[in-house]
Amino acid sequence: MKRTLTVIFSLLFFQALLLPSLDRVVHAEEISFPDELTKFKPYPHNPLFEGQGPGHWDVKIRERGWIMKEGDLYHLWFTGYDGTRAGLKKLGYAWSYDGIHWTRSPCNPIYQKHWVEDMMVIKHEGTYHMFAEGKHDIAHHLISNDAINWKRIGPLDVRLSNGKPIPEGPYGTPVVWYENGQWYLFYERRDAGIWLARSPDMKVWTNLNQDQPVMQPGPDTYDQKMVAMNQLIKYKGIYYMVFHGTAAAQKPSLWTTNLAASKDLLHWVKYPGNPLTKPEANQSSGLLIPEGNEFRFYTMHGKVDLHLPQAAHAD
Repeated sequence: MKRTLTVIFSLLFFQALLLPSLDRVVHAEEISFPDELTKFKPYPHNPLFEGQGPGHWDVKIRERGWIMKEGDLYHLWFTGYDGTRAGLKKLGYAWSYDGIHWTRSPCNPIYQKHWVEDMMVIKHEGTYHMFAEGKHDIAHHLISNDAINWKRIGPLDVRLSNGKPIPEGPYGTPVVWYENGQWYLFYERRDAGIWLARSPDMKVWTNLNQDQPVMQPGPDTYDQKMVAMNQLIKYKGIYYMVFHGTAAAQKPSLWTTNLAASKDLLHWVKYPGNPLTKPEANQSSGLLIPEGNEFRFYTMHGKVDLHLPQAAHAD
């Protein structure tokens, strides 16, 4: 009898070990990567947008800028700076009616009280919420009623699952998502992984997934050293993450833009066809922007490039 019980408990133990991996296999089989999110060709007249050069406030621009289509209007928020590593990163704005030809705001830079880079914007109940990296890669929150005039709320308060503050150090490249009355924050720490936290009110963010990253570098070469999330969209019931990664085999690092998918925001499957961009192109900070029944694919590093659906005819 004791031997029988031992065998039963052993089987149950190994079954418990196998269930998570089996769940991931089943989960992966349910994930698809449609052509409209993965098949693109470069627009022949790239780049669409870049820094204005010496003599201007935006000698250069930096990752991640943000494009949002609102009705017939395209918003573009971007980071401009003097071209030096220590130079203050200031917020700029431009608009477009075709997503190709852009007009800079005469008010630029529209915000320069604090360091702003690697930003994203979400509109909720009439207010624009910007989440961006501040100095030393500390994520912070700004709000606006008109997309141009911004008020800083302050750095994000991110906590471990036990309620204690996360360890000191950078936490940047924030991506925020709102669904079913909850706010979700994806962030990276030194590009060594992507973590997920949740908040009911954007005041305190508490880590999910037992304080472990929901995505890590590798195992393939294209993102073997570092990863950071750029954007989250939900398409046909599946969440898709646009992220950039690097093998860091050389200095400066060459980045690629990539895709991953999930059904629950916690378990992610990387697109087998990654990377979407070639390492030598160094195109990161990708964004998928809906255009009718298709998507445009923008990359935004030192310049803004457009990639059109493969079936589309570029003008």
